[in-house]
Amino acid sequence: MAGDPKNKEELKRAPTLYAIITFKILKGLLFVGLASTAYVISDNDLPAEFQSLLHFLRVNPEKKFWSDLAVQVGNLTEAKVLLVALGTLIYSLFSLVEGVGLMFRISWAGWLTIGESAFFIPIEVYELEHKFTRPVFFILIANIFIVWYLFQNRERLWHHRQK
Repeated sequence: MAGDPKNKEELKRAPTLYAIITFKILKGLLFVGLASTAYVISDNDLPAEFQSLLHFLRVNPEKKFWSDLAVQVGNLTEAKVLLVALGTLIYSLFSLVEGVGLMFRISWAGWLTIGESAFFIPIEVYELEHKFTRPVFFILIANIFIVWYLFQNRERLWHHRQK
């Protein structure tokens, strides 16, 4: 029942959900920051900015990785950087909507989170099959856990409107 104190108490206790909400909101804010940065630097001299960054980080620009990356940075146009900024902003909005929706325990936000997290699982498995990296492995584990947790606890976590 909606007025049952036991149901209200069950809705209050969800530390794992709060961790997922925090993760989604922080991820969204990080990507908003990246999109804003890409937008701001889109009309700058990117190769010069990249060289300044390498100097600031005290990285040897003669190493193959950095020199190959410098070539790629040199090929960027303002339009490409703006397109990346727009895509990053749109992606950030997904995480922010998921986080806020989960905060208010809205069921469609939970399903959106499950769908978005599940979408990346095969991509991460594919990446790990070709080259194992710890960050991708941990992201895969996090996405599997998010999908499993939200799906298993959907009845307890989300508001369900009765007609």
